[in-house]
Amino acid sequence: MSAADLSLAVTLAQQAGDILLHHWQTRDSLVINTKRAGDFMSRADLDAETFLRDALRTARPSDGWLGEETGPDGDSERVWIVDPLDGTTNFLRGIPHWAVSIALREAGRLTLGVIHDPIKSETFAARCGAPATLNGQPIRTALTQTLEPALFGTGIPFGGMAHINDHAADIARLMPLCAGVRRMGAASLDLAYVAAGRLDGFWERRLQPWDIAAGLVILQQSGARTEGWHSTENPQDSGTVITAAPALFDAFARVLRAG
Repeated sequence: MSAADLSLAVTLAQQAGDILLHHWQTRDSLVINTKRAGDFMSRADLDAETFLRDALRTARPSDGWLGEETGPDGDSERVWIVDPLDGTTNFLRGIPHWAVSIALREAGRLTLGVIHDPIKSETFAARCGAPATLNGQPIRTALTQTLEPALFGTGIPFGGMAHINDHAADIARLMPLCAGVRRMGAASLDLAYVAAGRLDGFWERRLQPWDIAAGLVILQQSGARTEGWHSTENPQDSGTVITAAPALFDAFARVLRAG
């Protein structure tokens, strides 16, 4: 991982964002495939992922690849983990909240993350050993210290996914104690928003690597505290994430884990 890797990821995320913006203008004509109930894929997803895969193969030919739509490719200690369009349902319905997510994993460790929101022209980025940034300016988590004024984000399971009842119980426990919970439909941006102090915390179960890999790096470098459902669980492995501003984390996690 180097500053050059981060610069490359930022550039490619923004270029993929331009591809998506082109499709955004004509999204009503996109052919939509249903992967499972409530989970969709379109030409926009595939075009952005194909561009990113080809560009990274050219720029870093010895690196491996893991994409949401095309799966794993290559055998290397360095693997690019990519979600070409996080928030596909929002995109297809004309809701302007979706992103491109790119992360780098080296020898099993996440070292770089970029989350680009083309609609808002916002690029969240971080690499190990350097501050997390938004459009090049350092960001930090919120200073919130108690639950009462805190605003949280989450992703609610849908269709036939597991944990729907568990998640409903989480919300029922948390809502009376805080200022609110938002479900905005793009986990990568939820994590970036915690890193930038827009949300005080976030939780969700069983996310995929491409959903969270970039966000986990940005959270780490912003000063957020992040754990799995248990304190010894690694979100990178389990996909289950609890994250919050440091002063708030214990109280937040205690409420969630009470279930």
